[in-house]
Formats: sequence, structure tokens, C-alpha cells
Amino acid sequence: MSGAPVALGIVLAVVLGTIVFALVAVRKIGDDPQQFILGGRSFGPLLLWVLMGGEIYTTFTFLGIAGWAYGRGAEAYYLLAYGGVAYVLGYLYLPRLWRYASDRQLLTLADFFTARYGSKTFGAAVALLMLFTESLALLVYLTGIQILLTMAGFGAIDTTRAVLLAFGAITLFVFTAGLRGMAWASIVKDALMIAAVATVGVVLPVAFFGSPSNMMAHVIAMRPHDFTIGAWTASNGKLWYASTMALTGIGFFVGPAAAAATYAARSEETVRRNAIFLPLYSLMIVPVFFAGYTASAVLPGLHGAEGDSAYLHVLQSHFSAALLGAICAAGVLSGLIPSATRLLAVGSQLTKNVLGDVFGVARAGAAQTAATRACIVLVALLALFLWLFLKASLVDLLLFVYSGATQFAPGILLGLFWKRASLVPVTAGLLVGEACALGFTMHPVPMAGLNPGFVALALNTLTVVLLVFASGANEAVEGPAEIAPSPTAKNTI
Repeated sequence: MSGAPVALGIVLAVVLGTIVFALVAVRKIGDDPQQFILGGRSFGPLLLWVLMGGEIYTTFTFLGIAGWAYGRGAEAYYLLAYGGVAYVLGYLYLPRLWRYASDRQLLTLADFFTARYGSKTFGAAVALLMLFTESLALLVYLTGIQILLTMAGFGAIDTTRAVLLAFGAITLFVFTAGLRGMAWASIVKDALMIAAVATVGVVLPVAFFGSPSNMMAHVIAMRPHDFTIGAWTASNGKLWYASTMALTGIGFFVGPAAAAATYAARSEETVRRNAIFLPLYSLMIVPVFFAGYTASAVLPGLHGAEGDSAYLHVLQSHFSAALLGAICAAGVLSGLIPSATRLLAVGSQLTKNVLGDVFGVARAGAAQTAATRACIVLVALLALFLWLFLKASLVDLLLFVYSGATQFAPGILLGLFWKRASLVPVTAGLLVGEACALGFTMHPVPMAGLNPGFVALALNTLTVVLLVFASGANEAVEGPAEIAPSPTAKNTI
């Protein structure tokens, strides 16, 4: 308990300091929805890089990856591999998505579904479905923040109340600062996160084993069978590894927050350059593996979710409270800032695609911005409700999040690259994919080692393709063939 005031004081100072820094940088957003939701579509390479990287690398990077390194075998290395799939796909389709959205002044990802498939009802349905999946995804961040505050408080504070206060503060922040505020806050968050993971990835192995290479040699000798992937059809074997890597890579950029960041770019060339340099963030993963492996050797025997915080227990027991506080502060920010971008993306979809397109309410101007702010608070309250009362089924819900969120990929990718993709096949495919993702999560069935979410995605895509050919459709509404190259604007911060 003696170190709690120091560690928690650092966490509080970092979180409040980041919020103040971003508010000063943004100054005044005003009531223009384009400014509040998309930062005026003016982001250059730096702001786009930190914003999108901040959305990708979160508390899961801090805790989940280390937990997999601590308690899992070689299948954990899919976390190093899926980026290769994701970044190649992002380079191929995100510039095209930006061009499509820019030509039509789209505001949300659900707008893409509305414009591409010619149905406001479909766009509203996508917005509501994303509200469900994104609200559940926020549980990951809230749970991670609770773990970090528990460690920083040495187990002696009411972390539930602390999480509620922290999430309330970040909700008020995004309510005030909009997407541009998120981008400036991400600069601080990413800098601290890089410093934190580099520190734990070097300090822990050196402190206990002299070097990372000595640590790895010790862990390999201690756990020799954990560094070989199992048979093709085994649980978490080769087929699971490949299908999980594919599922995660395909779903990497298909969420509403990633789309909002893409729409916010100044030019198509900015999006393309960002896709080239974004893989540099993957360098952060290796030090987190080192921290998890060191903890498995120093503090063995933890199981399940306890493994996620194993290296924090090592820090708490063997290092200063100041270092623990700095690491936890970076981790808390890595949960709060991505939460804020998701709140903004989902809230704007509720306003634009449900209230505006379906009910004709708050369709433009100051009224749309005010309604978006109200929806942000609504989504935050929903996420907090789920976090407080549905913890018992958290594992099942999170499995569905990762499987269910990726089911939007066929509608986006086929919509951008295949002119014949149309409303009925894509709607049917989405329904099949989501139903299978939920069904496989709640009632697991043997799949020869394949990731259930990947199977759901394959059935989703197959449904779309078969129905397109069966219908004999020759063209789609607002088809991708209409996308013309756009001029490249000068890139600025």
C-alpha cells in the first residue's frame, strides 16, 4: 500500500495532463459536424499515423499479448504475423475507401454501406449492429484499465469506481474535443506507450537474466514444447494459427473508428503513406513478448486472466512504485484514448445513419453535432452497463466481438473492388456471418482446428458470391467503377 499514492498519482497526472494538452492543442471545435467527427478532413501523415496507431495498439498490447506469451505456446506468434496481412490489405483498399468517401462526402462507415448499396435502411442496420459489437469491444478496454488501476493501487482501492471516473473523464473529453482532440492525445499516448513497452521489454530480462537472449534461452529450456505449433487439425494448431492470422488481418481496418481516421485524411496519398509507415508500430509487440516470457520464468503458476498482469506483479514486487506508476499510466491511456475514438465513431453513426437518415432528426449543422455528443454519452453509458453487469459472460462476448466485427469486411472489400456486389447478397452474407459467429461462440462445434470466426467469415463471403452469380446482376448501385483518381493534396500535420 505504501507505493500506491506514488503510482496512482503518476497515473492521475499523466491522464489529466494528456487531456489538458489535447484541449489546448485543439482549442475550439465549434458545431460543424465535419470538424467534430472528422477533424475537417485535414489530417496529414503525423496525425493520421498516431490516430490510427492509437486505435490499433491498446490495453490488449499491454496486457493480452504479455498474457499470451506468459501462458500460451507458439500459437501466440500469430500476434506477430497478422500485421503482414492487415497492412497489405490496408495499403490496397484504404486509399480507395478514402476516395469513395471523399467524392461523396461520407461522414461514417455506415454511410459507405448506404451509398454503395443504395439503402438508408441497410446503413442504419449496420450502424446498430456496430453499436452492439463496438460496445462489447469497449469491455476489453474497461477491463484492462481496471487491471492496471488495481496494480497501481496495490489492490487497496475501489477500482470499479476509479474506472467509472476515468471513463467519465474521457467521455467528457471526446464530447468536447472531437476527433482532432483524439489525434493530439494519441501523440502523448503513443509516445508513452512506446517508451513503456521498450522499458519493460528490456529492463525485466536484463534485471533477472542479464539480457533478453539469456532470458529466451532460459524460457525455451523451461518450456521446450511451447515453441512448436501443434498438428494441423489440433486445437490451436497450424490451421487455427493460419485462420486466426487471416481473420485478424482481414478485420484489422474494418471498424468504424478506422474508417473515421481514414476519412479524416487530407488526401489519398496521405492514406497510402500512412499504410506504408503504420507497420512500424508492430515493433512494440516484441518487447511485450519479452516481458511476458520474463514473468513466466520469475513468477510461474498463474492461470487464465492472471497471466495478463503477470509482468505487472513482477514490477510491483521488485521495482519502484514510480516505475510501476509510469507503466500503468501509459497502459491506462492506451485504453482510454481508443475508447474515446470508438465512442465518437459509434455515436456519429447513431446520429447520422439512424436519427438522421431514418427519422429525419438532426440531419446537419449544429443540431447534428449536438445529437452526436448526446449519442456519445449514450454509448458510454451502455458500455459501462455491460461492463458492470455482464462480466460473467465476458469471455463469450469477447470471442463474439473479434469474430462478429470482421463480418463487415465482405461488404466493404467486395463493395470497393467488385462492381457486381449488391444489396441483397451482401445483406444475406452479413446475416449468415453474424449468426454463425454468434452461434459458434455460444455453442462451439469441432472445425478441424479452424478459427470459428474465420469459418463464419468464409460462409459470409461464399453467400455473397453465390447470390451475386445466382441473381445474374450486372451492376451495383454507386459501383466502384465510378471511383476516379483524385488529386493529391499537400500533406501537412
